Amino acid sequence: MKIGIPRALFFYHYYPLWESFFKDLGQEVVLSNPTNKQILKNGIEVAVDDACLPVKLFHGHVRDIAGRADVIFIPRIISIEPKKYICPKFLGLPDMIKHNLPDLPPVMDMTLNLYNTKLNILEHFFEIGKYLNKTRLEVMKAYYVSHKKFSSYKKHLRKYSVTPYEILTQKNIKTIKPDFTVLLLGHPYNLYDDFISMNLIKKLQKRNVKIITYEMLNEKKIVRGTKKLTKDMFWTLGNNILGCAYYLLENRKIDGIIHVASFGCGPDSLVGELLEHKVIRDYKIPFLYLTLDEHSGEAGFNTRLEAFIDILEGRKFSENNISSHG
Repeated sequence: MKIGIPRALFFYHYYPLWESFFKDLGQEVVLSNPTNKQILKNGIEVAVDDACLPVKLFHGHVRDIAGRADVIFIPRIISIEPKKYICPKFLGLPDMIKHNLPDLPPVMDMTLNLYNTKLNILEHFFEIGKYLNKTRLEVMKAYYVSHKKFSSYKKHLRKYSVTPYEILTQKNIKTIKPDFTVLLLGHPYNLYDDFISMNLIKKLQKRNVKIITYEMLNEKKIVRGTKKLTKDMFWTLGNNILGCAYYLLENRKIDGIIHVASFGCGPDSLVGELLEHKVIRDYKIPFLYLTLDEHSGEAGFNTRLEAFIDILEGRKFSENNISSHG
């Protein structure tokens, strides 16, 4: 069976796990094409107007893959760790897709909810196996192998300080003798999609900027960072972003921060405000807040990025230049 996986949203986090699991069960994995103008246009045409850019883009990727897959895998994700949630758009995503794209192959929309316990992940994969007519023993074996590979993948990110972008796209972004270290924050589906991020990672690489993302930190360091919050952050992705930022700021390991967010995203706007106020008030390092939507222009994007790097350079050669605005 050909299982279609759209190259969007949690693809940039879970794909190594999903690919291994399905292949170990004897299935063929088919991906949508990398994002391009037509895929985005196709998504905008069918998604509701007030959907955020990543959701619109996901619609386009589903349309792109619909004719090449027997089923499309769109899990109904509620929580990916105990006592934390993710954005509700992931809960309603399968229903949005089915409603807005009625002429699709069958959709595999098994629920993933780890809010009460991590053990629920087994039930999630058992449901997938049941759909594929696999025994629980076959599912357990496939899950064990895929989980082991996924753990190795995450350890590789931390050990070698690489981003998922390098592994998923097989593109090398290492810099030679970096001039600055910048913390690049945002949801993986905003950062690692070349098209909607307007090649942000490549542009930073060309300017000899070393990139740090939260995937490069272990969980203990992120938890230490979240201790600086006055209240618990109940969104997993927002918690990771703030925990990573606060830890690195406290340890003075970065020269600046770039936060990439989607226009109209409530969690993104809140996290961005908290972070920007903290940086400007307590640390006084350059901070650049970039907002993405389908109307974002690359010229303005590049101008702001260049200004941010100019500030980094100015601070390096003049200690009196302490502007924190990029």
